[in-house]
Amino acid sequence: MLVTEEMLRRSVEDVLVVRDRQLRGGIFVFRGILTMQPGRALDVLIERFRPIGYTPFLREEAGAVSVQAWPLAETVLPRRVFLNVLLFVVTCLSTLAAGFSFAGSPTFDALRSSTSAARFLVGVPFAATLMAILSVHELGHYFTARHYRAAVSLPYFIPAPLGFGTFGAIILMRSPARNRNSLFDIAAAGPLAGLAVAFPAILLGFAWSSVVPVPPGGYVAFGDSLLTWALTYVRFGPIPPGHMVFTHPIADAAWAGFLVTALNLFPVGQLDGGRIAYALFGRHHRVIGKATVATLLVVGVASFLWGLSAPGNDAVSAMAASLNWFVWAALIFFLVGFHHSPPLDDLSPISPGRRVVGIVCLVLLIVMTPPFVIH
Repeated sequence: MLVTEEMLRRSVEDVLVVRDRQLRGGIFVFRGILTMQPGRALDVLIERFRPIGYTPFLREEAGAVSVQAWPLAETVLPRRVFLNVLLFVVTCLSTLAAGFSFAGSPTFDALRSSTSAARFLVGVPFAATLMAILSVHELGHYFTARHYRAAVSLPYFIPAPLGFGTFGAIILMRSPARNRNSLFDIAAAGPLAGLAVAFPAILLGFAWSSVVPVPPGGYVAFGDSLLTWALTYVRFGPIPPGHMVFTHPIADAAWAGFLVTALNLFPVGQLDGGRIAYALFGRHHRVIGKATVATLLVVGVASFLWGLSAPGNDAVSAMAASLNWFVWAALIFFLVGFHHSPPLDDLSPISPGRRVVGIVCLVLLIVMTPPFVIH
């Protein structure tokens, strides 16, 4: 069907008192004054636009409302569940290998020294816990998106050969969110759902952890965030000099889950935090994203200078300790970017209750981000 500007104008004229119209590279734009609430207007326009292959977007431009008619803004792809399942299985194996390398105690050492395949059971507590956190995180996004009838993919888990055995997981949004409220809910559901698993996991892991003397050769440990430091203090009290907390693999996996959640909450681009920032602040989210990257760089420099001033430290060790801040800034700048796709209805404001949850997410970002990943 050949869709003309006149056909689209007739579709919007009882929804919008049209003052101006133009064509922007295949996108028809009508500006004027809405005759009804934005949510109702969107319902009417979707019903009229979808059969002719267009998607309506409601915007504010120069003090006026604009209705933008985009060619159908929904990616329809065949569902290849095989790839999702394959990546999940490979990520289970890679986190199992990571857990095998992390675990260490007389019980685990006895299993690890076994010549049978049972030695790989050493990695199960870590792998199962981390995969549970990541899976619940992504399913939080998935089911919330389905609740709002947004088209999304199944989770794609990303295996990694080093570190925790995974770079996390992603879900692809194949259609825009309806409004800022639904965009916020889809974004916030993942981190909050994942934390509902991570918090009990770290408490259980700490219950099976113990304070032991520091090994003669020293040790490498995960860096504490404010959250993990507080939980450690509540569980073990002040750690005596020359001692350390020997953490159970479940606690290690929960720590990794906190870190992944914190990174996702950075208010930039397509990250969960970026979607939350757009829902809260609209087009100002770009400024917030750039300020976030600048803050990471400033904290990285400050961390390097602080490490350089510490007794016995040199430039190499100071840089190694502060490297995570520069890596995060580089990944965000070069891979994530600052762009975010707006919702269909960008006029309706976000609810006050969601603003409160947004503040909670910001607090969680601050208390879950460790100054040093390892030390």
